[in-house]
Amino acid sequence: MTIRSVSFDLDGTLLDTIADLAEACQRMLAELNEPARSPAEIHAFVGKGMAVLVERCLTHGRPPSADRLHEGIVVFRRHYAAVNGVATQIYPGVVEGLHAFRAAGYKMAVVTNKPGEFTEILLERVGLADYFDVVVSGDTTAHKKPHPEPLLHACRIMGTRPTENLHIGDSMNDIQAARAAGCPVFCVPYGYNEGEPVDVADCDALVSDLVAAHARLVSTLPAKT
Repeated sequence: MTIRSVSFDLDGTLLDTIADLAEACQRMLAELNEPARSPAEIHAFVGKGMAVLVERCLTHGRPPSADRLHEGIVVFRRHYAAVNGVATQIYPGVVEGLHAFRAAGYKMAVVTNKPGEFTEILLERVGLADYFDVVVSGDTTAHKKPHPEPLLHACRIMGTRPTENLHIGDSMNDIQAARAAGCPVFCVPYGYNEGEPVDVADCDALVSDLVAAHARLVSTLPAKT
């Protein structure tokens, strides 16, 4: 198998964004006179995009009405725009790993469920934007992960076949999207997994960080550049 490109999940794989997401959630809930959520709850709510995060925050026994959900999304967008990137941290090994992938000649993409209005500005704010040839956000295609379309879209733009693209993520959303698209997939054990930690049996490799991912790729799936 030849790998010519690598795609990365964003929240929970490249960036620890939970502090900003939690702050926006708590501000939204306070404005809507809803009870606050614990940090652990919000951590478990992250994974399937902004609308699902807001819906989970507003669900108490039963999901919110469509009007209430819409109101929550509008309020959350406003608060998250104000805090996006303020407390976000780059995970250890990310910069070194991205540099190694880039130096080896791989094309690279971010494939995230985060809305586009927040994705590229966040990458710019943390200084990672220049590493990527393609950014696919949660509203770039008609479907979000775990649907394969975001990964297929990234591969089309990069000019690589899905079988030539390694995807790296932190959750079953990433594994399912990669499997459906036909991409090999590595996972990191940290990040946001909706309470379902990834297992080595579910992916092609469980790696400690992006440096280890690059080393594993070089040793088992050498690139053709």
